[in-house]
Amino acid sequence: MFLLFVLFVAVVVAVAILNAIAAKKRREAMAVLAQRLGLRFSAAKNHGLAERFRFLNRLAQGSNRYAFNVISGVYEGHEVAAFDYHYETYTRDSKGHRRTQHHRFSFFILALPARFPELIVAREGIFSKIAQAFGYDDIDFESHEFSRRFCVRSRDKKFAYDVCNARMIEYLLANTDLTIEIEYDALGIGFEARLKPEQIEPNLRRLAAVRERMPDYLFERS
Repeated sequence: MFLLFVLFVAVVVAVAILNAIAAKKRREAMAVLAQRLGLRFSAAKNHGLAERFRFLNRLAQGSNRYAFNVISGVYEGHEVAAFDYHYETYTRDSKGHRRTQHHRFSFFILALPARFPELIVAREGIFSKIAQAFGYDDIDFESHEFSRRFCVRSRDKKFAYDVCNARMIEYLLANTDLTIEIEYDALGIGFEARLKPEQIEPNLRRLAAVRERMPDYLFERS
């Protein structure tokens, strides 16, 4: 019994060490990326960022919410932030003991020079559950392929149609893993898990590509 306990402790310690090494390598890789792109990097927990963008549904889940490993600055002419995000949820076992689940994923935000109503464009499936939190009907489009693959929800249908124009639809059909949130002055894209450091720059480019497909007249009249 004692040997089993010692073995268990050794495994726990080994896992903790491996996790710490992996986290250190991730921080270092993201810091190098930020420096190469001329952006800032901070590994610290950032509760302020979570509070600033709490209106985005993806960032409003659970409790103890914070961003970390934050890359921020001006990218392709836009103010952006790319970061790891954490929140907690709780369950209780059969004995009533509370168990904590930690959730971590990657999120990207681009600051918009105008304010807009809520809009979620999420692929059908797991992310459409987030979109359904709106309580708005799914908006249909002439492109049956797009309507089949994506769930689009907004209280402002005209805005949804303006954003999901032909160029945007074509781009999203070629990038079906993207989930887009727009609200107030923020454009966000999120993922189910944390991306590898080498995946961050390509997704910064995709974030900028989504922004460039929003029509200019939306900003002129806002």
